[in-house]
Amino acid sequence: MRTLGNILWHFPFLGFVNAIATYLLGVLLLITVIAAPIGRGLMELGKFLIAPYSRAMVKESQLRSGGSAAGNKIWKAYSTVISLVYVLIFGIPLSLLTIFQIAGLFITIVGIPVAIVMAKSLGTYFNPVGKKCVPITVVAELERKKAQKYLKQG
Repeated sequence: MRTLGNILWHFPFLGFVNAIATYLLGVLLLITVIAAPIGRGLMELGKFLIAPYSRAMVKESQLRSGGSAAGNKIWKAYSTVISLVYVLIFGIPLSLLTIFQIAGLFITIVGIPVAIVMAKSLGTYFNPVGKKCVPITVVAELERKKAQKYLKQG
């Protein structure tokens, strides 16, 4: 079923255009070096948009054991500053454009599954820093571990 969803996402709805444009914007921002954190995030979003029904976007901190936010403090501070600039220049316009696409797709019954994919990518368009594209099975495993941890606590 996921394969069929991915095929329908690409051919009648031209999802590959959105994926390629997002990935290329990420490459362009990565080349500037200054916006490297944003470029990395947009490239991951481009990977997600290639196969949105069999992948998901998660925070990198969730992929580390224990969900801790370990990492270089200078890189985190720099990423935060760049994220704020990105949100004002690209994040808000891309998010608004995506919201209009979602609204237009929800009007048609056929476009609802595609609107759901766009809604899943909305948060990453707004702030792509620290996000990673992973298979759905990884997300299921993360949720299973989180549930086990919850059960052990209480």
